[in-house]
Amino acid sequence: MARNEEKAQSMLYRFREAKNAELGGSKKLERRPYRISEVTSLAEAEKWRRNVIGEISKKVSKIQDSSLSDFQIRDLNDEINKLMREKYRWEQQIKDLGGVDYRITGPKTFDAQGKEVPGARGYKYFGRAKDLPGVKELFQPQPLTLKEKTRAELYRNIDGDYYGYRDEEDGTLLEFEKEQENIAMAKALEYAEEDEEDSEHGMEVDGQTEKAKSLGTLYVPSQKEVEDYLVKRRKQAIIDRYVS
Repeated sequence: MARNEEKAQSMLYRFREAKNAELGGSKKLERRPYRISEVTSLAEAEKWRRNVIGEISKKVSKIQDSSLSDFQIRDLNDEINKLMREKYRWEQQIKDLGGVDYRITGPKTFDAQGKEVPGARGYKYFGRAKDLPGVKELFQPQPLTLKEKTRAELYRNIDGDYYGYRDEEDGTLLEFEKEQENIAMAKALEYAEEDEEDSEHGMEVDGQTEKAKSLGTLYVPSQKEVEDYLVKRRKQAIIDRYVS
């Protein structure tokens, strides 16, 4: 029984081979070489590249089919990526054999149709694969979230300037302080001289002259006034530098 079945299979095979030959086909179904680097014929390498492109084209069209399940889409997308890698290897072999550099001059049709996730190392999603659960979210822009700094991170960037340790190194500030000190000293001397004259004429109030009282309440500039003065002086210094 097994012998008869074997004969039938053999006869069927020979019949198909004969019909294929009559139609002008080859007697043997050719497979693409597995070791691409061993193909030394430029014409053969070009032929197999076209063969791969034809297969990619069919699968890229098929992956648009709405009747496919998510599992089928994933498998088909994997197959397309595998064929894309094979196409690149054929193109590299063609270049090594002295042929066209398709990576520069060739059309980028399939590359444009596929979409790559950042960090995916060349893996692309085609057709409905881009809308698969877990994949679609990867292509959506992620909202920017401001990371709240901890107290330790805030203190890490604080230096001596924050505590005013280097204020004395600021020449402009020292100049302003010196100027205010001179003004205060001049007023103090003026008040002292006037107080001396008033005391000679007996113009004391509660054992203290009016001028002495006002001396004790000398005007102290506010922080904003100091800052405004410093800004003004720095602007003037810049102007003087460029004018001169």
